[in-house]
Amino acid sequence: MNLRVTRVLARAAAALGLTVAAFAATAAPAGAAPQPMGQCTTSSGVVLAVDFSHWGGPVYRSCGTTPTTGYELLNQGGWATTGTGHDGPAFICRIGYSGHQGGKQYPTPQQDDCVLTPPASAYWSYWHANPGQNTWDYSQLGAMLYKPSPGSVDLWVFGSTNVEGTEGKPLVTPDQLRAKNTRPTGATGPQPQDTRTAAPLPPNANTGPKPENPQPVAPPPAATTPPVPTASESPSAPPSPSVSVPPTPTTPPTTGAPPVAAPAPGPEVVDAAPAADAEHDAGSYLPAVGAGALVLLIGAAAVFAAKRRRRTE
Repeated sequence: MNLRVTRVLARAAAALGLTVAAFAATAAPAGAAPQPMGQCTTSSGVVLAVDFSHWGGPVYRSCGTTPTTGYELLNQGGWATTGTGHDGPAFICRIGYSGHQGGKQYPTPQQDDCVLTPPASAYWSYWHANPGQNTWDYSQLGAMLYKPSPGSVDLWVFGSTNVEGTEGKPLVTPDQLRAKNTRPTGATGPQPQDTRTAAPLPPNANTGPKPENPQPVAPPPAATTPPVPTASESPSAPPSPSVSVPPTPTTPPTTGAPPVAAPAPGPEVVDAAPAADAEHDAGSYLPAVGAGALVLLIGAAAVFAAKRRRRTE
Protein backbone atom coordinates (compact mmCIF):
# COMPACT_ATOMS: atom_id res chain seq x y z
CA MET A 1 0.00 0.00 0.00
CA ASN A 2 1.58 3.26 -1.10
CA LEU A 3 1.69 6.55 0.80
CA ARG A 4 -1.25 8.01 -1.11
CA VAL A 5 -3.58 5.16 -0.12
CA THR A 6 -2.44 5.43 3.50
CA ARG A 7 -3.28 9.12 3.56
CA VAL A 8 -6.73 8.50 2.07
CA LEU A 9 -7.52 5.87 4.70
CA ALA A 10 -6.25 8.11 7.49
CA ARG A 11 -8.49 10.96 6.34
CA ALA A 12 -11.49 8.64 6.14
CA ALA A 13 -10.88 7.32 9.66
CA ALA A 14 -10.49 10.85 11.01
CA ALA A 15 -13.74 11.94 9.39
CA LEU A 16 -15.54 8.92 10.81
CA GLY A 17 -14.11 9.64 14.26
CA LEU A 18 -15.37 13.23 14.12
CA THR A 19 -18.82 12.02 13.11
CA VAL A 20 -19.01 9.55 16.00
CA ALA A 21 -17.72 12.17 18.46
CA ALA A 22 -20.29 14.70 17.29
CA PHE A 23 -23.06 12.15 17.71
CA ALA A 24 -21.84 11.15 21.17
CA ALA A 25 -21.79 14.80 22.24
CA THR A 26 -25.49 15.12 21.42
CA ALA A 27 -26.54 11.66 22.58
CA ALA A 28 -25.04 12.01 26.06
CA PRO A 29 -25.43 15.62 27.20
CA ALA A 30 -23.54 16.97 30.18
CA GLY A 31 -26.14 16.88 32.91
CA ALA A 32 -26.96 20.02 34.87
CA ALA A 33 -26.67 19.34 38.58
CA PRO A 34 -30.19 18.70 39.96
CA GLN A 35 -31.18 20.40 43.20
CA PRO A 36 -34.16 20.28 45.59
CA MET A 37 -36.69 23.02 44.89
CA GLY A 38 -35.60 24.96 47.98
CA GLN A 39 -32.17 25.50 46.43
CA CYS A 40 -33.64 27.63 43.63
CA THR A 41 -34.11 31.29 44.54
CA THR A 42 -35.30 34.46 42.88
CA SER A 43 -31.78 35.05 41.56
CA SER A 44 -30.08 31.63 41.38
CA GLY A 45 -30.80 28.33 39.73
CA VAL A 46 -33.49 27.80 37.13
CA VAL A 47 -36.91 26.19 37.61
CA LEU A 48 -37.86 23.53 35.08
CA ALA A 49 -41.58 22.79 34.72
CA VAL A 50 -43.31 20.22 32.50
CA ASP A 51 -47.10 20.17 32.05
CA PHE A 52 -48.49 16.61 31.86
CA SER A 53 -52.13 17.75 32.14
CA HIS A 54 -52.78 16.61 28.54
CA TRP A 55 -52.63 13.07 29.97
CA GLY A 56 -54.34 13.87 33.28
CA GLY A 57 -51.12 14.50 35.21
CA PRO A 58 -49.89 17.55 37.13
CA VAL A 59 -47.33 20.20 36.31
CA TYR A 60 -44.03 19.01 37.73
CA ARG A 61 -41.37 21.56 38.65
CA SER A 62 -37.76 20.98 39.63
CA CYS A 63 -34.59 22.98 40.22
CA GLY A 64 -31.35 22.86 38.26
CA THR A 65 -28.09 24.76 38.33
CA THR A 66 -27.06 27.48 35.88
CA PRO A 67 -25.44 28.26 33.51
CA THR A 68 -26.72 25.40 31.41
CA THR A 69 -28.87 24.80 28.34
CA GLY A 70 -32.55 23.96 28.27
CA TYR A 71 -31.66 20.55 26.84
CA GLU A 72 -29.29 19.70 29.71
CA LEU A 73 -31.86 20.92 32.22
CA LEU A 74 -34.43 18.56 30.68
CA ASN A 75 -32.08 15.55 30.88
CA GLN A 76 -30.98 15.52 34.54
CA GLY A 77 -32.37 14.56 37.93
CA GLY A 78 -34.68 11.88 36.55
CA TRP A 79 -35.80 13.80 33.44
CA ALA A 80 -35.24 12.33 29.97
CA THR A 81 -36.23 13.19 26.42
CA THR A 82 -36.48 11.54 23.02
CA GLY A 83 -35.81 13.30 19.74
CA THR A 84 -37.12 12.50 16.27
CA GLY A 85 -35.59 10.34 13.59
CA HIS A 86 -35.84 13.24 11.14
CA ASP A 87 -34.34 16.01 13.29
CA GLY A 88 -32.34 14.10 15.90
CA PRO A 89 -32.28 14.72 19.67
CA ALA A 90 -32.48 18.51 19.33
CA PHE A 91 -36.20 18.35 18.52
CA ILE A 92 -37.96 17.31 21.75
CA CYS A 93 -40.58 14.72 20.81
CA ARG A 94 -41.09 12.93 24.15
CA ILE A 95 -40.53 13.93 27.79
CA GLY A 96 -40.55 11.69 30.85
CA TYR A 97 -39.78 11.92 34.56
CA SER A 98 -38.69 8.83 36.51
CA GLY A 99 -40.89 9.90 39.44
CA HIS A 100 -44.05 9.93 37.28
CA GLN A 101 -45.61 6.76 35.85
CA GLY A 102 -42.33 4.89 36.20
CA GLY A 103 -40.51 7.23 33.83
CA LYS A 104 -42.92 6.72 30.92
CA GLN A 105 -42.31 9.32 28.23
CA TYR A 106 -45.15 11.23 26.60
CA PRO A 107 -46.54 11.10 24.01
CA THR A 108 -46.30 7.33 23.96
CA PRO A 109 -45.04 5.44 20.88
CA GLN A 110 -48.66 4.57 20.09
CA GLN A 111 -49.52 8.29 20.01
CA ASP A 112 -46.43 9.44 18.07
CA ASP A 113 -43.66 7.26 16.66
CA CYS A 114 -41.29 10.28 16.70
CA VAL A 115 -39.92 9.47 13.26
CA LEU A 116 -40.99 12.68 11.53
CA THR A 117 -41.44 16.16 12.99
CA PRO A 118 -44.66 16.27 15.06
CA PRO A 119 -47.52 18.42 13.74
CA ALA A 120 -48.21 21.89 15.12
CA SER A 121 -51.40 20.54 16.72
CA ALA A 122 -49.59 18.05 19.01
CA TYR A 123 -46.03 18.86 20.06
CA TRP A 124 -44.03 20.09 23.06
CA SER A 125 -43.83 23.89 22.98
CA TYR A 126 -41.04 25.67 24.89
CA TRP A 127 -41.66 28.76 27.07
CA HIS A 128 -39.50 31.07 29.21
CA ALA A 129 -40.03 33.70 31.92
CA ASN A 130 -37.12 35.83 33.12
CA PRO A 131 -36.70 36.78 36.81
CA GLY A 132 -39.60 38.95 38.00
CA GLN A 133 -41.56 38.42 34.76
CA ASN A 134 -45.09 37.04 35.07
CA THR A 135 -45.76 36.57 31.35
CA TRP A 136 -44.51 33.77 29.13
CA ASP A 137 -42.24 34.17 26.10
CA TYR A 138 -42.48 31.54 23.38
CA SER A 139 -38.95 30.29 22.79
CA GLN A 140 -37.32 31.40 19.58
CA LEU A 141 -34.40 28.99 20.10
CA GLY A 142 -34.15 25.25 20.41
CA ALA A 143 -33.45 23.61 23.76
CA MET A 144 -29.81 22.92 22.82
CA LEU A 145 -29.15 26.60 22.03
CA TYR A 146 -31.17 28.39 24.71
CA LYS A 147 -29.40 29.16 27.99
CA PRO A 148 -31.83 30.14 30.78
CA SER A 149 -30.73 32.92 33.11
CA PRO A 150 -30.47 32.45 36.89
CA GLY A 151 -33.82 32.92 38.63
CA SER A 152 -35.85 32.20 35.47
CA VAL A 153 -38.46 29.55 34.68
CA ASP A 154 -38.54 27.05 31.78
CA LEU A 155 -41.88 25.45 30.89
CA TRP A 156 -42.80 22.70 28.42
CA VAL A 157 -46.44 22.39 27.33
CA PHE A 158 -47.91 19.73 25.04
CA GLY A 159 -50.69 20.58 22.63
CA SER A 160 -51.48 23.02 19.85
CA THR A 161 -49.33 26.16 19.71
CA ASN A 162 -48.81 28.29 16.63
CA VAL A 163 -45.37 29.49 15.57
CA GLU A 164 -46.05 32.99 16.92
CA GLY A 165 -46.92 31.65 20.38
CA THR A 166 -50.20 33.57 20.43
CA GLU A 167 -52.36 30.42 20.59
CA GLY A 168 -52.06 27.45 22.92
CA LYS A 169 -50.50 29.41 25.77
CA PRO A 170 -49.68 27.77 29.14
CA LEU A 171 -52.45 27.26 31.70
CA VAL A 172 -50.20 28.28 34.61
CA THR A 173 -48.42 31.57 35.25
CA PRO A 174 -44.70 31.98 35.89
CA ASP A 175 -45.52 33.21 39.40
CA GLN A 176 -47.13 29.84 40.20
CA LEU A 177 -43.90 28.06 39.32
CA ARG A 178 -40.97 30.29 40.19
CA ALA A 179 -39.04 30.16 43.47
CA LYS A 180 -40.10 32.81 45.99
CA ASN A 181 -37.26 32.48 48.52
CA THR A 182 -34.28 34.85 48.31
CA ARG A 183 -31.90 32.34 49.94
CA PRO A 184 -31.55 28.60 49.45
CA THR A 185 -33.63 26.55 51.87
CA GLY A 186 -33.66 22.88 52.74
CA ALA A 187 -30.84 20.39 52.86
CA THR A 188 -28.94 19.33 49.76
CA GLY A 189 -27.99 15.97 51.26
CA PRO A 190 -28.00 13.91 54.46
CA GLN A 191 -27.08 16.02 57.46
CA PRO A 192 -24.73 14.81 60.23
CA GLN A 193 -26.50 13.72 63.39
CA ASP A 194 -25.92 15.57 66.67
CA THR A 195 -23.94 13.16 68.87
CA ARG A 196 -23.49 15.54 71.79
CA THR A 197 -24.77 14.37 75.22
CA ALA A 198 -26.56 16.61 77.68
CA ALA A 199 -24.81 17.65 80.91
CA PRO A 200 -25.90 15.64 84.01
CA LEU A 201 -28.62 17.22 86.17
CA PRO A 202 -27.85 18.25 89.80
CA PRO A 203 -29.31 16.09 92.62
CA ASN A 204 -32.98 16.69 93.50
CA ALA A 205 -33.47 18.81 90.36
CA ASN A 206 -37.10 19.71 89.61
CA THR A 207 -37.88 18.25 86.19
CA GLY A 208 -41.60 18.94 86.31
CA PRO A 209 -44.58 16.75 87.24
CA LYS A 210 -44.59 13.12 86.23
CA PRO A 211 -47.50 11.85 84.13
CA GLU A 212 -48.66 9.46 86.88
CA ASN A 213 -48.47 12.12 89.62
CA PRO A 214 -49.60 15.44 88.16
CA GLN A 215 -49.56 18.59 90.26
CA PRO A 216 -52.96 19.53 91.73
CA VAL A 217 -54.82 22.21 89.91
CA ALA A 218 -55.61 25.24 92.06
CA PRO A 219 -59.35 25.94 92.44
CA PRO A 220 -60.66 29.05 90.69
CA PRO A 221 -60.90 32.18 92.85
CA ALA A 222 -64.21 32.88 94.58
CA ALA A 223 -66.53 35.33 92.95
CA THR A 224 -66.38 38.86 94.41
CA THR A 225 -69.83 39.90 93.15
CA PRO A 226 -72.33 39.92 96.06
CA PRO A 227 -75.25 37.51 95.69
CA VAL A 228 -78.54 38.90 94.48
CA PRO A 229 -81.06 39.01 97.39
CA THR A 230 -84.09 36.80 97.01
CA ALA A 231 -87.64 38.00 97.20
CA SER A 232 -88.10 36.63 100.76
CA GLU A 233 -85.03 38.47 102.05
CA SER A 234 -85.89 41.80 100.40
CA PRO A 235 -89.44 41.94 99.11
CA SER A 236 -89.13 45.56 98.01
CA ALA A 237 -85.80 45.10 96.20
CA PRO A 238 -86.04 45.45 92.47
CA PRO A 239 -85.20 42.36 90.46
CA SER A 240 -81.61 42.00 89.35
CA PRO A 241 -81.11 42.90 85.71
CA SER A 242 -80.31 39.89 83.55
CA VAL A 243 -77.19 39.84 81.44
CA SER A 244 -77.75 38.61 77.91
CA VAL A 245 -74.90 36.64 76.27
CA PRO A 246 -74.78 36.99 72.50
CA PRO A 247 -74.96 33.65 70.68
CA THR A 248 -71.70 32.22 69.32
CA PRO A 249 -71.61 32.85 65.60
CA THR A 250 -71.49 29.72 63.49
CA THR A 251 -70.05 31.51 60.47
CA PRO A 252 -67.15 33.97 60.39
CA PRO A 253 -68.15 37.63 60.26
CA THR A 254 -68.07 39.22 56.86
CA THR A 255 -67.14 42.71 58.00
CA GLY A 256 -63.45 43.34 58.42
CA ALA A 257 -62.42 39.78 57.48
CA PRO A 258 -59.55 39.38 55.00
CA PRO A 259 -60.64 38.23 51.55
CA VAL A 260 -60.26 34.54 50.85
CA ALA A 261 -57.99 33.89 47.88
CA ALA A 262 -59.60 31.95 45.08
CA PRO A 263 -57.85 28.73 44.06
CA ALA A 264 -55.34 29.24 41.29
CA PRO A 265 -56.67 28.21 37.88
CA GLY A 266 -55.04 25.50 35.87
CA PRO A 267 -53.56 22.10 36.68
CA GLU A 268 -51.96 21.10 39.98
CA VAL A 269 -48.32 22.04 40.53
CA VAL A 270 -46.14 19.35 42.16
CA ASP A 271 -42.47 19.58 43.16
CA ALA A 272 -40.38 16.93 41.42
CA ALA A 273 -37.61 15.79 43.73
CA PRO A 274 -34.30 14.92 42.06
CA ALA A 275 -34.42 11.25 41.07
CA ALA A 276 -32.11 8.76 39.43
CA ASP A 277 -31.43 9.58 35.82
CA ALA A 278 -33.62 7.62 33.45
CA GLU A 279 -32.29 5.92 30.34
CA HIS A 280 -31.71 8.58 27.73
CA ASP A 281 -33.01 8.02 24.22
CA ALA A 282 -31.46 10.63 21.96
CA GLY A 283 -33.58 9.66 18.98
CA SER A 284 -32.74 7.79 15.84
CA TYR A 285 -29.22 6.50 15.19
CA LEU A 286 -29.81 6.64 11.45
CA PRO A 287 -28.24 10.10 10.84
CA ALA A 288 -24.95 9.09 12.48
CA VAL A 289 -24.90 5.65 10.89
CA GLY A 290 -25.65 7.12 7.49
CA ALA A 291 -22.90 9.71 7.83
CA GLY A 292 -20.39 7.06 8.91
CA ALA A 293 -21.33 4.78 6.03
CA LEU A 294 -20.97 7.66 3.57
CA VAL A 295 -17.48 8.42 4.87
CA LEU A 296 -16.46 4.77 4.56
CA LEU A 297 -17.81 4.58 1.00
CA ILE A 298 -15.87 7.66 0.00
CA GLY A 299 -12.71 6.21 1.55
CA ALA A 300 -13.21 2.86 -0.17
CA ALA A 301 -13.78 4.57 -3.51
CA ALA A 302 -10.59 6.55 -3.09
CA VAL A 303 -8.61 3.41 -2.24
CA PHE A 304 -10.05 1.59 -5.26
CA ALA A 305 -9.21 4.50 -7.54
CA ALA A 306 -5.66 4.64 -6.22
CA LYS A 307 -5.12 0.91 -6.78
CA ARG A 308 -6.52 1.09 -10.29
CA ARG A 309 -4.31 4.04 -11.15
CA ARG A 310 -1.26 2.16 -9.87
CA ARG A 311 -2.07 -0.87 -12.03
CA THR A 312 -2.43 1.21 -15.16
CA GLU A 313 0.89 2.88 -14.48
